[in-house]
Amino acid sequence: MRWLPGKKGERKLTMAVLVVVMLGMLTAAAAFRRETSQPAPVEAEAPGAVLPLSGWRILVDAGHGGYDGGARARDSGVWEKEINLAVARQVEKALVNRGAEVFMTRDGDEDLCSDDRPAHQTMKRQDMENRVAKAVEAKVDMVLSIHMNEYRDRGQSGPQVFYRQGCDSGRLLAGAMQEALITHLEPKKHRAALAGDYFILRLDVPSVLIECGFISNAAEEKLLLSPAYQEKLGHAIAEGVESYAEVSQGMR
Repeated sequence: MRWLPGKKGERKLTMAVLVVVMLGMLTAAAAFRRETSQPAPVEAEAPGAVLPLSGWRILVDAGHGGYDGGARARDSGVWEKEINLAVARQVEKALVNRGAEVFMTRDGDEDLCSDDRPAHQTMKRQDMENRVAKAVEAKVDMVLSIHMNEYRDRGQSGPQVFYRQGCDSGRLLAGAMQEALITHLEPKKHRAALAGDYFILRLDVPSVLIECGFISNAAEEKLLLSPAYQEKLGHAIAEGVESYAEVSQGMR
């Protein structure tokens, strides 16, 4: 079609050019974010730069430990507690790189029980209560509990995030986390965040339990045992936290 001269035509042309330019800028920005998706080390930041999670106090809970091995990988026989800790350390690293102050419920193969617990209190109950107590004592803004999933159907796969029913901030965090896991891990099965009844989620701060994948699934088990994939998981989880922090600034 020939372009007709005149002011009206010029305005149409100007608008068309602006739209094309804006679309180009958005596409370039999205491409840049994908290319720079790996976390930069803290020392690479400019002096005085404010990191995205500066001021955030976060508890990272490596599920199980010590006497409590959790689930067991079907093929390798590795206990869940070992994989949880490996991933939790990667999460800690990725969060610290973004400026967060991180607290760990455990940094080794240990449970949070003592021999002098009350007779009516089970080891599991005391362990869970002590994990929650760590969060309260540290006055954290958020809790991330790291776990691996397991199911008799070996075809089940994909990460899934749980939050406490009725906790709006937890639901928001879980949604951001689930989206980040799908975006950065690209699992075959896309799951949705769900409400779950877990003791570690009974806090007033946004808290989520992250099932990183199924160690009963042969292909996913291999991924979850891979240090490279564990690092990728740590990055994805930190991205979820950062996304939540961006949208919740007005809630703090």
